[in-house]
Amino acid sequence: VQLQASGGGLVQAGGSLRLSCAASGRAFSIYHMYWFRQAPGKEREFVAAITWSGGRTSYVDSVKGRFTISRDNAKNTVYLQMNNLKPEDTAVYYCAADRSWNTIMTLENYDYWGQGTQVTVSS
Repeated sequence: VQLQASGGGLVQAGGSLRLSCAASGRAFSIYHMYWFRQAPGKEREFVAAITWSGGRTSYVDSVKGRFTISRDNAKNTVYLQMNNLKPEDTAVYYCAADRSWNTIMTLENYDYWGQGTQVTVSS
């Protein structure tokens, strides 16, 4: 599976962005999908996840109520709708895929990673 993240940009605080992660290669629909982010000088952290069917989601507390993860298996794409963005959301956002449902695995254990997309929120 190859993952291509897009949709990042510069936005003012309170604004919105929608990130996309398009997958190609092996069957996308068998993979649980994850979004992570890494701010300058910080470790990469889990943001959101969605099961292969879309029936279950998980979020880090800091984005609950503001971010929504979704997927369209027909388009081999997972999305991260980010509303009411805050300066502390500034980071490079990465998508990942794995056949297991686990939001706290060691990062290198996830099956596939996309390249990052920069999100910058100005105050």
